[in-house]
Amino acid sequence: MERHLLAIGYGYSARALTRRLLAQGWRVTGTTRSADRAAAMVSDGVTPLVWPGADLGTAVMGASHILLSAAPDAAGDPVLTAAPEVFDRPLPGLRWLGYLSTTGVYGDHAGGWVDETTPLTPGTTRGHQRVAAEAGWQALAAAQGLPLHIFRLAGIYGPGRGPFRKVQDGTAQRIVKPGQYFSRIHVEDIAQVLGASINRPEPGAIYNVCDDDPSPPQDVLTHAAELLGVDLPPVVPIDEAQMTPMARSFYAESKRVRNDRMKHELGVQLAYPTYREGLAALLAEHLRSGD
Repeated sequence: MERHLLAIGYGYSARALTRRLLAQGWRVTGTTRSADRAAAMVSDGVTPLVWPGADLGTAVMGASHILLSAAPDAAGDPVLTAAPEVFDRPLPGLRWLGYLSTTGVYGDHAGGWVDETTPLTPGTTRGHQRVAAEAGWQALAAAQGLPLHIFRLAGIYGPGRGPFRKVQDGTAQRIVKPGQYFSRIHVEDIAQVLGASINRPEPGAIYNVCDDDPSPPQDVLTHAAELLGVDLPPVVPIDEAQMTPMARSFYAESKRVRNDRMKHELGVQLAYPTYREGLAALLAEHLRSGD
């Protein structure tokens, strides 16, 4: 059977995976809500599907592998809400189904360690929505025998999503909350993990996708400034920081996420095991593009 990935929600992570698969001779179809975005997808080598609107069921039936990366909202998971019948049936040609979730499902652990066996105790609205979406896909997979794999992603960074521009123009702030830890993952390592799972499927598996060094956020900005050779961003205590509600919600939870299962079961060796390697790789991209 042809290797054909359907990416429902052709976003940042799906695009990184797509680049790898196209180089290996795959065919890729991706959904988007925007006709303008569809034209850009064609230039990526991807067949666009404007959805809602187009026939998602036919695309699902024609795919050997499916990546679900559309985020849930207050109404629930967009696929399970808008087109539940598409997956509520046997799909004998489907070899792999991946769902991109978030480590936010674990909630706050006051800087303690979590792994895939840790109970899900989300503390934010987004975390609760992800827990519900995971449960919905797990129930559907159990009912229909779908080869579901769940990937709980840490904070994503990569080309176009680095800290250098704000550090360089002086708008960055080192917001300090004692005991605060974030886990991160470079987008190319996300693509590597997804590719490894596709090559070594284990239906029902759940993987944390993060690097080896959960760190306070101010440490990352300090390192970025040192790489650029500019003054360090000012230190601002959390209770004095001006942030959007979404940004502040990230500081409401602190945890360090283990990635042992990802490494041992999938044989992954991270290209960017800490933010230091990741930022070093992004610096040349930043200097070239200004992102």
